[in-house]
Amino acid sequence: MGEEHQRKRSRQHFEAEEARHLSLRECETSRWYFSREEIERSSPSRKDGIDLPKESFLRSSYCSFLQRLGMQLHVSQVTIGCAMVMCHRFYMRQSHAKNDWQTIATASLFLACKAEDEPCQLSNECYHEFKEIILAGERLLLDTSAFHLLDVELPYKPLAAALNRLNAWPDLATAAWNFVHDWLRTTLCLQYKPHVIATATVHLAATFQNAKVGSRRDWWLEFGVTTKLLKEVIQEMYMLIEVNRRRAMPPPRREVAWAVPTVIKPPVHLARGYPFHSYPMQSYRQPGIW
Repeated sequence: MGEEHQRKRSRQHFEAEEARHLSLRECETSRWYFSREEIERSSPSRKDGIDLPKESFLRSSYCSFLQRLGMQLHVSQVTIGCAMVMCHRFYMRQSHAKNDWQTIATASLFLACKAEDEPCQLSNECYHEFKEIILAGERLLLDTSAFHLLDVELPYKPLAAALNRLNAWPDLATAAWNFVHDWLRTTLCLQYKPHVIATATVHLAATFQNAKVGSRRDWWLEFGVTTKLLKEVIQEMYMLIEVNRRRAMPPPRREVAWAVPTVIKPPVHLARGYPFHSYPMQSYRQPGIW
């Protein structure tokens, strides 16, 4: 009788400890997700006088830098995406005004290589002279995140699982993968969990491809995403696409009061940064999407 009571107490203690660890993990995970208002108004950079357009430009700068650096060092796109998320998270705890983005981005990529088990040696001639700075940047990243930056979840795995489960066509899968590459350059990964982004991305790609996915109309419920949440994420995605489309448009030409000689061609202004993949814009409220 005493042994049975002891086993019961041990089992209860184990279950309580397991529940506590799960609760702590959920708490640590939730600390890396923010509302759009928190991102736009309450970031550390905002407190140091850096406005939203400037911070958006800096975010775009370090993402483009990471893409180029990752390709130069021949690391995978998953590792590059992991480094982008690390940078996004870091600058929600630290200010751009006090931390050089090139140093942090470089350190993030080397740290992402370790997290994804894709070693990248610092003995490379291009970066050997910056070895100490990069290692200092890694320590700052880890200290800022309390070492939780090494546990970065990306939308790639849930996206692959969703595409396989839904038997998606290759064209739809390609569009979805391209969208996910684009979302990692934005703050979307700071607002929503990976499986939510993956599910909404499949829905968005299916809308653009005019393709039917799933055996039921509300197939996204199978992936733990409610209709209300899906609509919210889709709306955010459309906003991001529209903002980037406007940035990519060349500025209007200025009208001049005198005739331009025919031998002189007027300049063509190309104010295009890293483009989102080009798809026709559609209203998320149009019939047939939901």
